[in-house]
Amino acid sequence: MLRLTWVQPEDLLGHELRQATQDGREPKAIAARWRAAGGPDAPLTAGTSPSPASRYLRQLAEDLLDELADLPSALADDEPTDLAAIKPLCPAWSTPQPAGSRAAGAARVGAGGTPSAPGCATRPLPATTQSHLEAAWLGRAAGCLLGKPVEKLPLDAIRQLAGSTGNWPLTAYFTARGVPQDLLEKHPWNRRSAMTSLAENIDGMPEDDDLNYPLLNLVLLQRHGKAFTTTDVARTWLDELPAGRTFTAERIAYRNLLTGLEPPHTARHRNPFREWIGALIRADVHGWTNPGDPATAAEQAHRDATLTHTANGVYAAMFAAATIAWAATGEHDVHACLRTGLTVVPPRSRLARAVHHAIRLARENEDFDTVVDHLHATHAATHHWVHAVPNTALIAAALTHANGDFSGSVCRAVSGGWDTDSNGATAGSIAGLLAEDPAALPDRWTAPLKNRLSTSVGDFNGIGFDTLAHLTHRETHRS
Repeated sequence: MLRLTWVQPEDLLGHELRQATQDGREPKAIAARWRAAGGPDAPLTAGTSPSPASRYLRQLAEDLLDELADLPSALADDEPTDLAAIKPLCPAWSTPQPAGSRAAGAARVGAGGTPSAPGCATRPLPATTQSHLEAAWLGRAAGCLLGKPVEKLPLDAIRQLAGSTGNWPLTAYFTARGVPQDLLEKHPWNRRSAMTSLAENIDGMPEDDDLNYPLLNLVLLQRHGKAFTTTDVARTWLDELPAGRTFTAERIAYRNLLTGLEPPHTARHRNPFREWIGALIRADVHGWTNPGDPATAAEQAHRDATLTHTANGVYAAMFAAATIAWAATGEHDVHACLRTGLTVVPPRSRLARAVHHAIRLARENEDFDTVVDHLHATHAATHHWVHAVPNTALIAAALTHANGDFSGSVCRAVSGGWDTDSNGATAGSIAGLLAEDPAALPDRWTAPLKNRLSTSVGDFNGIGFDTLAHLTHRETHRS
């Protein structure tokens, strides 16, 4: 029997109960009814439970999902999804941003440990170059590839697998060579990725949703320009994105489109993954194509994200887009870029608090493993490993602790666990931009990519990162 992942109502219900607790609703009575009926918890790592539920349990799950959606949220005022409500909560949204310093060893954060750089540019700034963009594409690919074989593995497994080959702290791609057999049996590599992402197997960049979505957004801009609508995003997906290449919130939204729902309802209807990481991994192109204009980058990311996400899931995408737009100027260090990213995030939101906390930890601790241990102690018990809040915090901590250095950033992001390939990809994109040139990225990361990307999106299969940089650069000059 086909057990399609990320859509079975009996699996969604457990995730929605946890989501309700996080976003300020009171789900205890509904949770009790579910447990009294014999309903299972959400699968810990997989997208579906091993056995189908009874017809009664499935119907009950659908009814309870709808009841949960009707519960009021105590956090609604601090965590809106509509852009018109977000902007008034961000006092630095349109404040002019002074030029930052690219000096090595610049202060990692503002006074008192709180990111304080104001928001978005109001003066002309240098446009990004094609070399910047090629470094960003390569950085995104290399960071993603580093994280692929250990995706879904617990933190201690990642440390043990890398340490058994002398690769801890991480400095290179993972390898199976030299790993004791009993350790491999206890912690097997990600089964879909090991054959293409371990060091001994890499032959170009394999397909991954963390690269598929930037390609889709490139198509989106080519067809609709920067004034695209959320409906344009939906049409592009239906035309170009195979349904089987979607996961979590994206798969739910895709299903909702096929049943006749329209955005933004596609993000809300029976979608417990709407604050997970999916929108964040789609944000890069919006930042890359708006150098020096983080406000516009964030607004584009918002229109993209609201097809599938709400609240903190949307903020994560806006944060990434604004951070990348500021990095794309070539004028600012990573700390100024992260501070700028925070100016488009409601300051009392869970995401803003988590990122502030992560940056403070990165400033205060020399050992990054200590930073990671603190982050896991804070978030792991209450958040799924794909949730946007802990993963965005980890990305910010990695970039801060590494001072924007490419190798240090991607290795720290992946070494922190959770959604390893997505975190490595976003950290790699930002650090790649800051490196400014493909030649500045170490060959051990870029040479195995062979300037070749595999994908099922459109006509891009086999395309080179230099060509992608050219196509992306062209979109920076279009309205």
